[in-house]
Amino acid sequence: MKLKIIIGLLTICCFSCTNKQQTKTVILDYLPNRASTVLKINDYNSLTSSIKNNDILSSLKNSEQLKSFYDASKILNHIQPNTKGLLAFIAKDSIKHNYFYITKDSVNLNNLDSLYTNSTTSSNNINYKEYKVDSTSCFVANSKPFTLFSSDKSLIADVLGNNTKIDNNIYKLYNASNNKTATLYTRKNSNTFLKNIFPIDSLHNNENTNWISLDINTKQNLLNLAGITTTNDSITNFLSLFKNTKAVANRVQEYAPLQTEAITSYTFTNYVTFAKNRLEYLGEETKIDSIFTTVEEIAIITTKSKKAVLLQTFGSDNIDEYLSTFKKNISTDNPIVALNNNTILSALFSPLVNSFKANYYTILGNAFIFTEEIETLQDIISNYKAGTTFNKTPLYKSATETMAKQSSVLQISNSKKLEGIIASNFTKNNKLKLNNYFYASQLVADANFYHTNITVQKINTKTEANTTAPIFTVQLDNDLATNPQFVKNHRTNKKEIIVQDIENNLYLISTDCKVLWKKQLDSKIQGEITQVDLYKNGRLQFAFTTNNQFIILDRNGETVEPFSITYDGGNLNDLAVFDYENNKNYRFVVTQDKKVFMYNSKAKIVDGFTYTEASSSIIRKPKHFVVDNKDYLVFMLEDGSLKILNRVGKVRVKTTNKIAFSNNDVVLFKNKFTVTDTTAILHQIATNGKTAATKFNLIKDHGLDATTNTLVLMDQNTISIKGKKVSLDLGMYSKPKIFYINNKIYVSVTDLQNQKIYLFDSNAAPIQNFPVYGSSLIDLADIDNDKKLELVAKDLDNSIIVYKIN
Repeated sequence: MKLKIIIGLLTICCFSCTNKQQTKTVILDYLPNRASTVLKINDYNSLTSSIKNNDILSSLKNSEQLKSFYDASKILNHIQPNTKGLLAFIAKDSIKHNYFYITKDSVNLNNLDSLYTNSTTSSNNINYKEYKVDSTSCFVANSKPFTLFSSDKSLIADVLGNNTKIDNNIYKLYNASNNKTATLYTRKNSNTFLKNIFPIDSLHNNENTNWISLDINTKQNLLNLAGITTTNDSITNFLSLFKNTKAVANRVQEYAPLQTEAITSYTFTNYVTFAKNRLEYLGEETKIDSIFTTVEEIAIITTKSKKAVLLQTFGSDNIDEYLSTFKKNISTDNPIVALNNNTILSALFSPLVNSFKANYYTILGNAFIFTEEIETLQDIISNYKAGTTFNKTPLYKSATETMAKQSSVLQISNSKKLEGIIASNFTKNNKLKLNNYFYASQLVADANFYHTNITVQKINTKTEANTTAPIFTVQLDNDLATNPQFVKNHRTNKKEIIVQDIENNLYLISTDCKVLWKKQLDSKIQGEITQVDLYKNGRLQFAFTTNNQFIILDRNGETVEPFSITYDGGNLNDLAVFDYENNKNYRFVVTQDKKVFMYNSKAKIVDGFTYTEASSSIIRKPKHFVVDNKDYLVFMLEDGSLKILNRVGKVRVKTTNKIAFSNNDVVLFKNKFTVTDTTAILHQIATNGKTAATKFNLIKDHGLDATTNTLVLMDQNTISIKGKKVSLDLGMYSKPKIFYINNKIYVSVTDLQNQKIYLFDSNAAPIQNFPVYGSSLIDLADIDNDKKLELVAKDLDNSIIVYKIN
């Protein structure tokens, strides 16, 4: 296989279909004739985010070969399709392509009004609307219940004029596909890039109609395409070599030396069947020789730019005896044999082995290894004896993470070939650095089709202990409006990330760098999002307030009715969520100016709660504390009052002092309600009403956080943890934030001016390898349950970054 499939899959192509015309009742019936690559999009937002945040694909966005995709996305970004659609590419020439997008009842054309150019009517009475984005035209027409978009209106005319014929094979693949973010359908022999997935098939090249269906899976440093390849049994093609055979475990990696650049391996369970397939493929009638019936793997090793061929057998005697008739000489101690007939392998195993001069060979176990240069064979033998073989490399281990153990065809290569193909096939791709990347491709023979797996990925290297390293970044559509925070995925028991941008889009992002969904809200979220279990079934929801709404969303970003409550006048504080008995009988407290709204889990006002209006505006969300098994609800008022109430809203602790509150929340420290004022006095109120005040030499804009026994203060560039002070570099610092994880306290603060994140333990000792780069308050958690912590923070204005602390 050649790597060109990997990038070519997202580009383009050209073919002609020849099957019967279809009645236009399903979305596939609207495909243009010459669409050789079709992208089934189940989740448009997730797909575009995956491409944007994939280092491999995003680096190629300026290439001519991907221009048609980005032209289409300019229009689709405006309409934001929310149901399934098909995006097809039709070649204009060898590089440029038209796009054609089909969707059903999912678009709001009003979003395109600002782009509207004119309306035209064709001779076939097809009504078009023309829109322009960046001088690129898009034509839109309706054929109920479908809407069609294309960069070429003649394609729409052909489709609606019934001038199309669709290959039935794509219907079968389409109906068998799943609901992954996107699935790619393309035909090998009508695609310039895909023709090179296998050795060039010179026989019946124009008639071979291999369809390939591939699900697209991405992470920041990984592009994986997994699916099936179909063949036409009535036509001989390269994959016919493996017809009626099964794959066996590939062994070439156990012999290839450590510095191997690439391996290609072909396996089969029955050599006789393979040999018959080979003769049929070549159109020959030569008698099958029984000498090589024990061969089950034919492999090619590329090392130091030289090639070696391996024959793995389950019995070597007959082959050794046969080769002895061509021996020139023998060396002792693991003999290297020189051959006087160097065309043996090409004659017996083409097209798998071509133009190879088998000048030398040796036997290692039951494997015969042939080379053109004796030095190559000596190197292979030395590495084999030393145990320094390819299967022990990080490259091989990374490649096999997504591969089956048995392959009919397997190819694994380092970045050298990948770089060459990208350089020769894609323009404007200089940004992609592939030094630590590999590619791997695999076919596994099955009944009438082949499981197909293709990967381009950065090599996984073991992270050293005592390091803190970024593991991924995610770019959003706009700048961030809120600090990113971790939330729990109740299905996996792992964490994900939720964040909002300045256009009020809320994103849920997986730790695979995928935007799981994006939801438009009316305004910015106030404070943090709280997860709740409304139905007490382990399924979690997201609860929060915006400027004028109290909302609860489910895991899929859908509103949990009736939790979408709007408040005239807006100006809501952060949402407070109380669970008095930890039994999920929640109390949701929304505060607006002087008003207090307390709701139960059914969005009904709690009748027994009497504190429905304060004497002055409420300036922070209320807090719930428990001291000696008693509940305390604490409200901070604009007039300096601190109201300490019981569950029903009656005064539990009477306070009379007025406090000019600083810009910090009330905290519970030493079982006392603790606040600071603008003159840096620490006020503490005990549960019996006694008060105490302590003067600190702090600036007005100091920071405060606390647990029961740990008090943290931030004053200019000095952080104090339990009274221990640490001076940091001059900067503009955030408030400190305390995390209690695995029975250990961590304290974080961020220098917003110099974009540095600091992390300390409860004794003010810095965590090793901090500070790290970041420009917001962090969230800290063990997101993957490996007992190692990760943190998330704002990276650039429009991106987030996640670090792992080892």
